[in-house]
Amino acid sequence: MSILSHRAVSASKGLGRLSSSLRASPAAARLFSQTPSAKNVSFELSEDQQAYQDLARKFTRDNIIPVARHYDETMEYPWEVIKKAHEVGLLNTHIPEKFGGPGLGLMECSLITEELAYGCTGIQTAIEANGLAEAPLIVAGNDEQKAKYLGRMTEEPLVASYGVTEPGAGSDVANIQTRAEKRGNKWILNGTKMWITNGGHANWYFVLARTNPNERPHKALSGFIVDGDAPGVIRGKKEINMGQRCSDTRMITFEDVEVPEENLLGKPGDGFKIAMGAFDITRPLVASGAVGLAQRALYEATIYAKECKTMGQPIINHQAVAFMLADMQMAVEASRNLVWKACWAKDQGMRNSFLASMAKCTASRAAVSNADQAVQIYGGLGFNTESAVEKLYRDAKIFELYEGTSQIQRLVISRQLADLYNA
Repeated sequence: MSILSHRAVSASKGLGRLSSSLRASPAAARLFSQTPSAKNVSFELSEDQQAYQDLARKFTRDNIIPVARHYDETMEYPWEVIKKAHEVGLLNTHIPEKFGGPGLGLMECSLITEELAYGCTGIQTAIEANGLAEAPLIVAGNDEQKAKYLGRMTEEPLVASYGVTEPGAGSDVANIQTRAEKRGNKWILNGTKMWITNGGHANWYFVLARTNPNERPHKALSGFIVDGDAPGVIRGKKEINMGQRCSDTRMITFEDVEVPEENLLGKPGDGFKIAMGAFDITRPLVASGAVGLAQRALYEATIYAKECKTMGQPIINHQAVAFMLADMQMAVEASRNLVWKACWAKDQGMRNSFLASMAKCTASRAAVSNADQAVQIYGGLGFNTESAVEKLYRDAKIFELYEGTSQIQRLVISRQLADLYNA
């Protein structure tokens, strides 16, 4: 039996009921009401959704799991896996059909992401980073920009990067120091971005820069598409991270980089709004990756607990271990339900920032906790690089950090509570 066929819970079964205990306030109704086209709550996947999940699961079994350890140990960029993902249609899944992509909904993308992450979140992050870079164009790009930069991504296996984080401005996006000055019909870009995924291989970058220092922070930023081979783009060394080591993250410096006027997304001052709009697409998918890792940790821990014996019986029969596994199972299910609801809301045309933050925060905690519990169940073996769970433990932590820390997610969530609960 294959490693994937052992999975304790199918993503399409046993997901239970998702309910809300909110008072019937207008804000709650807007956030949690259902549209006429989706009146009935159902966790049954459509035929197409099941097909995408099956495709991603098979791809993971055949192309990711066998090489995950190699890429982790060598820290090589997983180009061969990315090329295969492009070949079978698992890369650039957000791109609309009009521009050569499959135009999948967020729900379908989440099913794919969870399966890829089950195999290796380093490889999954390298693949999904394309979606993050492409999201601002999907949100705010005009047809010419989309045809030029999204279209090329569907024609050959290319990668792109999302350039927002800076050494002194991680979660504080409004404090970005990279600047762009208008000179004639060009923008001149100067500044430094840090921990940019796919940075060393990007064909192009989405870059957030300060264009009007006299405006209040949320109106001072603009978004640009910057060609990777533009003069003045300097790619730093590959950073050696604690986990997800095959995912390429680097410092990217821009020194007097000329960006043509037509590569401005929207209008000057729209950058912050565009970046936040992109997160509504990508945060649920980061959460999907966390669910995939949490599910893998649960699987590995359960299999080991069935095989390892102490005191004359498998350790899964000891209540201390059994309860740990039960908590891990609940964490996976709760996280997946939140991810699916955040994706569903976006696919129904609803604003999903509140749900996306809850999904990412909950799933990130599930990934970290489940990996930790898996190591604990393995005991001393779990602390060794030969075990299946040591890598999961290192890979998990980043989910609580990138695309907005868990503290930032809680800030987004808490700011809506006063409107949700009215006397």
